[in-house]
Amino acid sequence: MNNTKNIIPISPALGIFGKFKIGKNKEKSSKKRLLFISVLSVGVAMGISLIAKFLVSLINLVTNISFYQRFEFGFHSPADNHLGLMVIIIPVIGGVIVGLMALYGSKAIRGHGIPEAMEQVLTNQSKIKPSIAILKPVSSAIAIGTGGPFGAEGPIIATGGALGSTLGQLFTVSSNERKIILAAGATAGMSAIFGTPLAAVFLAIELLLFEFSPRSIIPVALACITGAAGHHLLFEAGPVFPMPTLLAPSNAALGMYSLIGIVVGFASLALTKIVYFIEDAFEKIPIHWMWWPAIGGLAVGIVGYFAPHTLGVGYDNIISLLSGQLSISVILSLCIFKFISWAIALGSGTSGGTLAPLMTIGGASGAIIGYLLHSLFPGLDISISMSALVGMSAMFAGASRAYLTSILFALESTHQFNGLLPLLGACSGAYLISVFFMKNTIMTEKIARRGVHTPDSYEPDLLLKLRVSEVMDRNPVFISPSNTIAQVRRYFEKNPPQENQYAVKGPNGDCLGTVSMLDLLQPSANTEKEIMAITKPAHTHIKNNDYLKKALEIMAQGEKDFLMVFSSRDENAFEGLLSYKDVVKAYHINHEKESKIGRNLSLDRQAKKIIVRGKKMMADKRI
Repeated sequence: MNNTKNIIPISPALGIFGKFKIGKNKEKSSKKRLLFISVLSVGVAMGISLIAKFLVSLINLVTNISFYQRFEFGFHSPADNHLGLMVIIIPVIGGVIVGLMALYGSKAIRGHGIPEAMEQVLTNQSKIKPSIAILKPVSSAIAIGTGGPFGAEGPIIATGGALGSTLGQLFTVSSNERKIILAAGATAGMSAIFGTPLAAVFLAIELLLFEFSPRSIIPVALACITGAAGHHLLFEAGPVFPMPTLLAPSNAALGMYSLIGIVVGFASLALTKIVYFIEDAFEKIPIHWMWWPAIGGLAVGIVGYFAPHTLGVGYDNIISLLSGQLSISVILSLCIFKFISWAIALGSGTSGGTLAPLMTIGGASGAIIGYLLHSLFPGLDISISMSALVGMSAMFAGASRAYLTSILFALESTHQFNGLLPLLGACSGAYLISVFFMKNTIMTEKIARRGVHTPDSYEPDLLLKLRVSEVMDRNPVFISPSNTIAQVRRYFEKNPPQENQYAVKGPNGDCLGTVSMLDLLQPSANTEKEIMAITKPAHTHIKNNDYLKKALEIMAQGEKDFLMVFSSRDENAFEGLLSYKDVVKAYHINHEKESKIGRNLSLDRQAKKIIVRGKKMMADKRI
């Protein structure tokens, strides 16, 4: 029984991979499959571009009917209304309608869109009810058109995601492919509204896909390009937020813009906390949630009566802020009242987006800080327009942690590429503050409370980094085929088995197969028989230069706990065994290596080497 003394541990749960069937359900990643998903993504983008135009036109129509009693599709700001005190009632009516739609249609239309799409990606295999593609834009148009202080971007992202998910459920695709189509539809909608395809691609990466690979980026990029083409076809040409030409800042001014980002980063923390505090307060109100949007609408109406510019989408407010021509008192009023109106309305659970309000509040905050810095340091030539631009981008970066999306969106929506360095500095500062002081973002707090974890890093798959040769056991101990069943049983009486299968090795060093504990302990078995009599041949094997991913797939297909490993140069040269426990151990060792803190260079050691060499040189000269 000498060959069973150090039996290698094999998994006791023989069917552990059988539940998952990794090999059988492996996603088809061929070029033909990629082309198919890309075609579906472009199709979704074409559809969502038309829906984006429909949404904007519907918002304008509801606005004109509500505030001017005119059946028109052109844009008119609700701030110019002459309704007097009656303006307070308009958002309340809108809130009641949205509440009824949520109650009798779908509760999923509540909220600002992006968190809901993230939750479906992370928990529901990217499956969204098709009805959301209709209910979300209509409910958002009613909420915004009746004065709700939201943007159209959140609803169109949610609608595009729902449209992509619906198409992904109609065709035979995997859950990962459905996620890609969902992300393509969502970001194509953003690109169609703003004409910002590059920012939309990075929005998909940072908030929806949680990966960066050709199979996902190519369909999403094609969809975003299609959405941008739809924007240029269906909307006005030029930047969405035109502003005066910005000059390249000096180094001193660049430092000040970075400081603005840090201050706005702290403001984004407070903003997020207050929004969810208000949402929690609504949860404690002893009336049905259907009426909450009406209560939020009442607050919107009251604020809108005293500050009319807080009503509606407010893209014109962003353009005014970026112009640098508003007085500090007007900017301060817009910042405070827009925040109050938006925070209460969003906390009430109505339907609307967050991007436009965040940009308005952030732009106003940046402009105010810019005014203060300009008065304190007039020689630095700080631009109010640039301050507003970095403020709006930093607010979005701090509140959502969509770092690259925030920078690229500001550049693409304004066409002010001299703002790149200030935007990098400001968004880096806001992002740093958010990471250090805020556990969840305005996008993830809601779903985190439901127990949904959102990935915050995109690392390469360890199974595609490590090869079998780095993990395998090169010196395994096998059960000898000449041992009898009785001998092995006596051994296991003293050493209780921890595994379910063991390998059998022949006298020539080749692996003859496997023997299971079920066969060893079979009451009807002839105990005088040798192990070879109950050994089952092992047909599955792996080469030493293959990656662990392939090894696990082979294990899953054959429901094997370990594989024989052969040399890649000589297919008959047996090198050892690979078990799933070796793979688990590799994860642990790799994690320890990457997280281990240490120092590879020692200044003291280097100094001593220099002194020794110097002394040696001096000694050589004397000789």
